[in-house]
Amino acid sequence: MKGTRAGVKCSQLRREGSTQNVHAEHGEYAGAYNPARIPETDNTNATESRDGLLEKIVSRDNMNEAFKRVKANKGSHGIDGMGVDELLQYLKENGETIKQSILDGTYRPNPVRRVEIPKENGKKRNLGIPTVVDRVIQQAIAQVLTPIYEKQFSENSFGFRPKRSAHGAIRRSQTNIAEGYKYVVDMDLEKYFDTVNQSKLVEVLSRTIKDGRVISLIHKYLKAGVVVKHRFEDTEIGVPQGGNLSPILSNIMLNELDKELESRGHRFVRYADDLLIFCRSRRSAERTLENILPFIEKKLFLKVNREKTVVDEAKKVKFLGFSFYERNGETRVRIHPKSVMKMQAKVKELTGRSNGMGNEERAVKLRRYIMGWVNYFKIADMKSQLKVTDEWMRRRIRMVYWKQWKRVKTKFKKLQTLGIHKQKAWEYANTRKGYWRISNSPILSKSLGNNTLKGLGFLFFSDYYRQVTA
Repeated sequence: MKGTRAGVKCSQLRREGSTQNVHAEHGEYAGAYNPARIPETDNTNATESRDGLLEKIVSRDNMNEAFKRVKANKGSHGIDGMGVDELLQYLKENGETIKQSILDGTYRPNPVRRVEIPKENGKKRNLGIPTVVDRVIQQAIAQVLTPIYEKQFSENSFGFRPKRSAHGAIRRSQTNIAEGYKYVVDMDLEKYFDTVNQSKLVEVLSRTIKDGRVISLIHKYLKAGVVVKHRFEDTEIGVPQGGNLSPILSNIMLNELDKELESRGHRFVRYADDLLIFCRSRRSAERTLENILPFIEKKLFLKVNREKTVVDEAKKVKFLGFSFYERNGETRVRIHPKSVMKMQAKVKELTGRSNGMGNEERAVKLRRYIMGWVNYFKIADMKSQLKVTDEWMRRRIRMVYWKQWKRVKTKFKKLQTLGIHKQKAWEYANTRKGYWRISNSPILSKSLGNNTLKGLGFLFFSDYYRQVTA
């Protein structure tokens, strides 16, 4: 087994009771919400085996399927440095040993590798990247738990569930608003994944999962720790965001909130930890927020961000990048202005004049981004927005080409090659106008017209939107 590239050595087959790295202080979690521990129930007995659930998890078919999904998703390495391409050979050599150690209760997961992802607000989101072997085991657990918990999950929950998506959450929200629920509690759970009370989660799991060995294995993953800048830190609270188990554990925990909201007769839509509660009036929404806070904070031991949690008209909130509006008495969906600004910033980055990117690479990256963006936002009304965006993007692409041609002689030849008359080509080749100004000229609009840019591999938002919505 090779050592981690981060300089932390560990084995995939760590045993219970093996020594840990020296613990670092919990600098990041010092100010996090840390409620008192909840005594775990007798159902968490690690030696108790009911229903043979652990055997289903480590069965050949389930583990093979888990391996295929991990391999297909690719992803970065964990703290041991092993990549997905090395996984198959490693499992062939060690798979049976790993399986037996899981059944014996001696398998011990490796800590996750901390990765920080920038957020829109300038802050960073902490991700925990497990080793590829632990990703396979986590995926195997998730595959067995999913059909069990799908029967319990709410119809108003849409995140990280089979055959459900953000589009479903938006459509359900649209229906609620159209039926008169025009005010919402826009709930913000502060650092949700970082503040989940592990003991509470284990208690919730134990109500359904009666194989104590499975509960014990999941608990080990929760407490496996994290490596931050070559140093080990405990994870006494939270669910590491980035592992294959995180999505379903998140839903299992927040299903408690879903059931409470349903028992109180509320309309709501939840996607992971993004939650809207719909009400008929502002006063009703304010009362709903006041009444649900004690349950969230005192029963689930989660923390609500009071500053970001708001009561407002549904059409004024941003939900999953979308917003709502009314036209001719009909509730409709559009892209939130902040999402448009984020898209424009990305396009500007990809069409920058000085990013060192070749035009073929630029076209490929723009195509991938446009396809992903349009597929996500295609349920929104955005024809006019895309038309404006395309005109702006094409101008930026022309500006890039004009700058790349640099010399007068090169500009002159390129313009002629693209069908511009010799005299006009010479005139424009000698212009002193700036790049941005010349990019909007009739000459460049003609020489680098829409069809020419398409021929160079560029994709436009409007064209792809028509393609996917036809």
